Amino acid sequence: MCGIVGYIGNKNATDIIYDGLKKLEYRGYDSAGIAVIDHNIVKTNRSTGKLVNLKANLEKNPIAGNIGIGHTRWATHGKPSEENAHPHTDCSGKIVVVHNGIIENYISLKKQLVEEGHKFDSETDTEVVAHLIEKNYHGNILEATKKALKQVRGTYALAVICGEEPDKIIVSRNDAPLVIGVGENENFIASDVPALLAYVRDVIFLENGDICEITKNGVKITNQDKLIERKTQKILWNAIQAEKGGYKHFMLKEIYEQPQSIQDTFRGRVFSDQKQILLEIKNITKEVLNKISRIYIIACGTSYHAGLTAKFLLEEFVQIPTEVDIASEFRYRNQVLDKNSLAIFISQSGETADTLVALRLAKQKGAKTLAICNVIGSSISRDADDVVYTHCGPEIGVASTKAFTGQVMALLLLVFDFAVKKGTITEEQLDNYIKQIWNLPSKVSECLKQADKIEKIAKIFSQTKQFIYLARNINYPIALEGALKLKEISYIYAEGYAAGEMKHGPIALIDENMPVMVIATKSRIYEKIISNIQEAKARGANIIAIVNENDTAVTKLSDYQIVVPEVDEIFSPIINVIPLQLFAYYVSTMRGCDVDQPRNLAKSVTVE
Repeated sequence: MCGIVGYIGNKNATDIIYDGLKKLEYRGYDSAGIAVIDHNIVKTNRSTGKLVNLKANLEKNPIAGNIGIGHTRWATHGKPSEENAHPHTDCSGKIVVVHNGIIENYISLKKQLVEEGHKFDSETDTEVVAHLIEKNYHGNILEATKKALKQVRGTYALAVICGEEPDKIIVSRNDAPLVIGVGENENFIASDVPALLAYVRDVIFLENGDICEITKNGVKITNQDKLIERKTQKILWNAIQAEKGGYKHFMLKEIYEQPQSIQDTFRGRVFSDQKQILLEIKNITKEVLNKISRIYIIACGTSYHAGLTAKFLLEEFVQIPTEVDIASEFRYRNQVLDKNSLAIFISQSGETADTLVALRLAKQKGAKTLAICNVIGSSISRDADDVVYTHCGPEIGVASTKAFTGQVMALLLLVFDFAVKKGTITEEQLDNYIKQIWNLPSKVSECLKQADKIEKIAKIFSQTKQFIYLARNINYPIALEGALKLKEISYIYAEGYAAGEMKHGPIALIDENMPVMVIATKSRIYEKIISNIQEAKARGANIIAIVNENDTAVTKLSDYQIVVPEVDEIFSPIINVIPLQLFAYYVSTMRGCDVDQPRNLAKSVTVE
């Protein structure tokens, strides 16, 4: 999500920046803008919607200069609008900023700046940075940026230009990617390599804490204290490979993006210092929630599995009876909904036809409606009374990975928000869970380190014809999701079951030719899942088990183990799904299947 492009040299910056932004369209965005310096005067042009709208604006009101920065924005703070589009300026209009990421303490910073007389023109967190730099500017834009960043808490890839210093671009990064393209008598910046490939192949990948001064003749990299050396690397990718970030497939890239996409979904909403979770929910107030007698979750496919996970959480923490429906079935039955019902609709694209029709039916019945969605401005997000966005960025691979974990993360935040409003969670419990949320991205990264072992196990089972996935309680939906991933992209017939149901039918299928994937991490029903493994093992099954570190009981019973870090049971679905995604991916590639575009499937199902 969001793209940054910048240029300094002897050519028209506007044309180069626009071309670079076009190369980043795959990342997704809802507005765009460019700022250049022309004879010490900053000129900007911004628009909502796609880049063609910006191009039309530029044709009417052309801007030109040899230095500039541009941005495509995926809204997080403030609706998609021209005022909220980047670049953002300070009060004087001389300092201009573009930014990817989230400034977590922008509310307190903005309050302070307003009290000091600064005037804000947008609803964004980014504009705070422009005013902070203005406050610290005394003729040196690099030093002013350094001082401003000392006050900022959050993630950022940042680019700054100043009309009074038209010979440099200042950039910095913290947990958001930024690349410098090194040319002759010209230099470039971008949030991703594809924007640079038409102009340069030599690049510098910035690291956290880097603050750089870029002129047309050189790059000076510092941190807050001293000069730093970074190696120049030569990019050999073609354009398609660059969009994939060097990964062989979009799906693999998106699996590895999950530490970031999970973090992006909770950043700006979870505040450990304030022991608070703040969601952008306006209509489901404490008073409204106290009148809700039943919750319905409606979704399709992978989103349905996220909904099943949320059912366990809602009933445990919010203590409201919850039903989960497949949207294509919900719309054709007599829905028992009324004004005391809350219907939650989950869709990555926000355009899923069956889910959209179900939403409109629920509204006709008078139910309160809420959407969990990844695409800002989509039909479902517009039609629902409230929406909680998953800030996962575009997901290109048809088989959903990061969108699923983003949905589960957003639903967890929703559950905690509701529990606080209902008074069914203590401050101490919430504080404990908030601390664990902040650790989740690193836990997911630990899971990804198991990729080589998972690939070896996948090779053993790549030619099997069938698979059973077993789990219990809150991980039962993850068994369903793991089986779905395998069948979607490898075309192996796979089914997920609640492990306690095995003896009610599926056990008849189990023999030495039926491999069984079991989620057996620590939980309240750990001993029960051990019994289910013994039942399968007694019938000759090859057992692949997802286990926690230092597990002994399941390890003795299973043939293969995939180790994942231990977390509280309510967060385990986010952790346990990662190895299942990787397993499906590797099995599929070994079978020679089209991972990103499996047969007969579409990314956004906009027909019934």
